Amino acid sequence: MKFAILSKGDKKSDEIKTRIKQYLIDFDLIYDEDAPDLAISVGGDGTFLEAFHTYVHRLKDTAFIGVHTGHLGFYADWVPEEVEKLIIEIAKTPFQVVEYPLLEVIINPKSDSQKDQFLALNECSVKTTEGSVVLDIEIKGEHFETFRGDGLCISTPSGSTAYNKALGGGIIHPSLPSIQITEMASINNRVFRTIGSPLILPQHHDCLLKPLYDRSFLISIDHITKSYANVQSIECRVAKEKIRFARFRSFPFWKRVRDSFVSDEL
Repeated sequence: MKFAILSKGDKKSDEIKTRIKQYLIDFDLIYDEDAPDLAISVGGDGTFLEAFHTYVHRLKDTAFIGVHTGHLGFYADWVPEEVEKLIIEIAKTPFQVVEYPLLEVIINPKSDSQKDQFLALNECSVKTTEGSVVLDIEIKGEHFETFRGDGLCISTPSGSTAYNKALGGGIIHPSLPSIQITEMASINNRVFRTIGSPLILPQHHDCLLKPLYDRSFLISIDHITKSYANVQSIECRVAKEKIRFARFRSFPFWKRVRDSFVSDEL
């Protein structure tokens, strides 16, 4: 089996990366950063997102697993004290695969230039530095509302525990292929109206965001933010692709949620 390791870059994470790499090579596994069967993230959720986007073109062939070296990572199953056990599991045990839904985002320009297409593990956020975000929102080709406010967050089920949760969105189990649209400080008065609640769209319901005015947007795909001008529309839907997690033991989603937000254990 071929593997690759991405480290957060701090001393502790780099030391763990070196240990895992050497031990797995000693077990006759092949270190291959170009085409790994298993991508190992050592750090936090940010490092895991980096690993995902590094191998987003290999989702059918690469599975992911995380070791967290700081605060509890939502995507990281293993702690530094368990590294030796993890090494043996990787070397000796075929892993089970658990798949989570992803978000597909397509940014269509007004000009004839090429559209940008992305996959997000957590979310896409749409903001602007030029006043309020003003967008027509269409669902399944039908106008739903005109949004005015600070922006919108469109999240995956696994990403529902991240920025979406901070905005007051609901937590969705990843077994439900869906996306969630959550408002950022919407304007609601006698003139302007929005639904005011997060919207959960199933797999076959696409969402189209259409700017009403010419302005630049800050569009974030997970941890990557880019500025876009002359945006015709932004398409959001449940992606056909899925992320594949390598599991050597059970770690239920609701246990992750509890450990991350409710448990008193450090």
